[in-house]
Amino acid sequence: MVLAITQTQPPSIAIDNNGAHQNRLLRLLNDCKDMSQLRQIHAQTLRTTSTNNNSQTLFLYSRILHFSSMADTDYAFRVFDQIENPNSFMWNTLIRACARSVDLREQAMVLYCKMLEEGIVKPDKYTYPFVLAACAYLFSLFEGEQAHAHVLKFGFGSDVYISNSLIHFYASCGRFELAHKVFEKMSERTLVSWNAMIDAFVQMGEFDSALKFFREMQNMFEPDGYTMQSIINACAGIGALSLGMWAHAYVLRMRGPAIASAVLVASYLIDMYCKCGSLEIAHQIFDRMPNRDITSWNSMILGFAMHGQAKAALDCFAHLVETESFKPNSVTFVGILSACNHRGMVSEGRKYLEMMVQEYKIKPQLEHYGCLVDLLARAGFIDEALNLVTNMPMKPDAVIWRSLLDACSKQRTSVELSEEVARHVLKSEGAVSSGVYVLMSRVYASASRWNDVGLVRKLMTEEGITKEPGCSLIEVDGFTHEFFAGDTSHPRSREIYRFLDVIKDRLKLIGYSPDYSQAPLVNEGDTKRHSLDLHSERIALAFGLLSSKPGIPIRIFKNLRVCNDCHKVFKLISSSFDLEIIMRDRARFHHFRHGTCSCMDYW
Repeated sequence: MVLAITQTQPPSIAIDNNGAHQNRLLRLLNDCKDMSQLRQIHAQTLRTTSTNNNSQTLFLYSRILHFSSMADTDYAFRVFDQIENPNSFMWNTLIRACARSVDLREQAMVLYCKMLEEGIVKPDKYTYPFVLAACAYLFSLFEGEQAHAHVLKFGFGSDVYISNSLIHFYASCGRFELAHKVFEKMSERTLVSWNAMIDAFVQMGEFDSALKFFREMQNMFEPDGYTMQSIINACAGIGALSLGMWAHAYVLRMRGPAIASAVLVASYLIDMYCKCGSLEIAHQIFDRMPNRDITSWNSMILGFAMHGQAKAALDCFAHLVETESFKPNSVTFVGILSACNHRGMVSEGRKYLEMMVQEYKIKPQLEHYGCLVDLLARAGFIDEALNLVTNMPMKPDAVIWRSLLDACSKQRTSVELSEEVARHVLKSEGAVSSGVYVLMSRVYASASRWNDVGLVRKLMTEEGITKEPGCSLIEVDGFTHEFFAGDTSHPRSREIYRFLDVIKDRLKLIGYSPDYSQAPLVNEGDTKRHSLDLHSERIALAFGLLSSKPGIPIRIFKNLRVCNDCHKVFKLISSSFDLEIIMRDRARFHHFRHGTCSCMDYW
């Protein structure tokens, strides 16, 4: 969220004997349309006004500087250098221009330091929002903290606009606790203050907290467009479709259909509906947009990809290339390669990566290589994937090595190769996670090396490494319910577990037999069976069956990749209970209907 502060311009000064001429120049400046006219006015000012530093001349130059700062920053610097003793408005004007320029944000800090060093003019309350905005975009924590110290030193600690900028700055630099501390200390808060905190929660992935703050904010302020953009993003993060639809309706009521169809808002809505499992509504919004930018195209392509609709994603890309004047960008090809990955379309993946480089001159980033490595490895081209990793122009990260290790465990490659890849994972990870140990356990279990499985589990215990718990969310009647594996904390737990037994009996009647390949990796059948029954998505599904209205799809969002057995069970339940189940796991969406899954058992 960009926090804009409107400066109060210097008051008009009484004009002396040259007042008529000064007024004429000011009128010309007010009617100025472009830099060509400004240069002529500037030249006339230099020729006809006194060089002494009087108030009238300063005011004229401040107007020239203000106009040029928005049109030509280089020219603005030259104007500024001609002024003998610039006032705070002039310093702020140039600092603001640099803070808003992608290439000159560091220069904003240089100007601020120069202002302090000269000591002729002190920073005022308008200076710091611009300085902090530059620090936020540069992630310059140390410099921003120094600016914060100056804010307190010069007595601006209670200024609401500066505090809003501090919240934005600290959140941008990942120091959420400091952003929250600034917010808590504010004696006065505006809607912008609340928006900054809500956006900070969303950026940190604290979506529930963002929604909680939003409900609290509504007691004092009416949401605006910035609020709703953050709330729509929060709904996308936790899969809160009902609240997302309410936010969509609120935007329509607040601003009207034209605003809801505006490119930025529509792009947010497309992303939200895709991530909440309602691809159809997302596609409707996209089709009805009168104008689109590359972000809206990317949102739709990525939406098709995450839902496994590879053909639709590729068709959307072809339509973009054929109909739009702008070109696909790096994000577009992440979506295309993801779509290929989710369908195992190896030749297409190779083709689009080559197209990206050769035709569109886009340099592949780590995300592009990660998609192609995962695509190749999961399709069985382990050697080609390893060769790609070895020849990448950048160092592969832990995600790429983990995807290779996951493919090795599923493709049943040699234990020695899996061990080598696992060493790379451990070397690449900044902090040790349980993922590599779980995958290696599966590799050893597939080779029936149970002693090694036991050693891995013992090592995890000794190192204090615990497996990330499975967690599933389900929304019923506008309320989100959270379940962990083996959860008994829900008020309806007894009813849920009784219904799980009913589901189990019905599955037995239709010939279900468990798949233990991803159960706890010990050679004990009872432990495996018990664990499969307690997976978080099964508990969430049982609750959904008990609580949802007939004919309404059940939507479940899981933090881990769904296991083979739960995937099999969900297919059977969709058929046995005549039910549509939409599940988003860590990798993608699965749509279960009539005993089949949209992923076609490839995930």
